[in-house]
Amino acid sequence: MGGVGGEGRNAGVGGKGGVGGKGGVGRVGGVGRVGGVGGKISSPSSHTPHTLLSSFSPHTPHTPSSPHLPNMFLYLSKLLPLFFYPLGLACVSLVVALVTLWRQPRIAAIAITLALTLLVFCSNAWIAKSLVRSLEWQNLPLAEIPNAEAIVVLGGATKSAFPPRPTVDLSESGDRVIYAAQLYRQKKAPIIILSGGRIDWRGSGSPESGDMATILTSIGIPSQAIIQEPESLNTYQNAVNVRKILEARRIKQVLLITSAIHMPRSLKIFQRQGINVIPAPTDFLVSQGELQEIASTPKAAILNLLPDTDNLHQFTTALKEYIGSFVYRLRGWL
Repeated sequence: MGGVGGEGRNAGVGGKGGVGGKGGVGRVGGVGRVGGVGGKISSPSSHTPHTLLSSFSPHTPHTPSSPHLPNMFLYLSKLLPLFFYPLGLACVSLVVALVTLWRQPRIAAIAITLALTLLVFCSNAWIAKSLVRSLEWQNLPLAEIPNAEAIVVLGGATKSAFPPRPTVDLSESGDRVIYAAQLYRQKKAPIIILSGGRIDWRGSGSPESGDMATILTSIGIPSQAIIQEPESLNTYQNAVNVRKILEARRIKQVLLITSAIHMPRSLKIFQRQGINVIPAPTDFLVSQGELQEIASTPKAAILNLLPDTDNLHQFTTALKEYIGSFVYRLRGWL
């Protein structure tokens, strides 16, 4: 997925599809895993300054309540929004129509109309791409990416190596991993911090940080340049755990890589943790060319009014970000 405004890719990195075989994933200089969201980091080496995570200075950002998320809250945070997304809300409306069809046909008719309106409205390109653009274009790529002390990559970009996959695959958001490799090879930062765990009830497998490390090492990034943070289960935990790594290594400024649609929420969460972040978005779903194509001809304009599953997916992804920002703000994470 190309970026906006000429965001380039280096020829030597390779595309999404044919990532090489699964290599050994190294960890830098003995940097220990983050022991849970609120755990301590083991001392990276004898040269790493000692840091007490339990006694921050007065300038350290406050972390609301315990960093541990109860499993039930995490599950509900994934489950409940499904009923507010277009497809889930349409299904609820159709169930209401089915129940009330014989005794209250007027209510059934209203419910069916609501379901149809939702699906048609949310799956046309005009609406979906406008909503996506409202998020993605808040942080356009810089003409020249500045140097930083580390590159931070958020999880959600890989599929674990379960059969019949021969190795770890990149998902739609896999541009995050490729872009991190490009910036590293451009010497924008000396280390790459990979943040992402694996939710138990979404299947077993290695943490997302491990999967990303496998891909990076397979395309030539040295394992010594990679630090894994394998405990985070959401964006808030990404920020909290990465902050601990940065404090342990006295890193002051980072390049943050995530999908462009996810960047507005991620940027605010990391800044809330007191991290000096330079946004480096990738994986743009909407470009200038695609916006121009919508109304390029009368025929195209009409076709883009019709329902399309890809447009529905994009609309839902953008709505998920807005709902996530609302919930995170209520919890004091933004």
